[in-house]
Amino acid sequence: MTGERDLQKLIVSMEPTLDAEAYVFASVPADFSFAETPLMRFREDEGDTVILSLSAANRAGLSDDRRFKRITLNVHSCLEAVGLTAAFAEKLTAHDISANVVAGFYHDHIFVPIQDAEAALAALRSLSRDAASD
Repeated sequence: MTGERDLQKLIVSMEPTLDAEAYVFASVPADFSFAETPLMRFREDEGDTVILSLSAANRAGLSDDRRFKRITLNVHSCLEAVGLTAAFAEKLTAHDISANVVAGFYHDHIFVPIQDAEAALAALRSLSRDAASD
């Protein structure tokens, strides 16, 4: 197994960073092809959920009024670690910020509404600082 499993260490070393790019979530048929590879594609019964940069979504005709920013937690978390998602979800909930989470092999990625991105980043950094002082 690779990655950190200890919750305290995970939170202290999250090092959240905000991506400058704006993103869009969309649903497309399973056979929908893109000129550019989506950031993420996940098969669901109703269709494939894709995450695309706003510019790629516009070029594919998939623009949406809802825009998101991605915050990456730069700690290498183990896929079997317990509690990290709950900890940052609780912190974001306290600030009334919705979060759409994608767990990659190495990092967790949190997509938040574009207007809440800076507040979400500050909240996550605060969570990390508070855990470091415990």
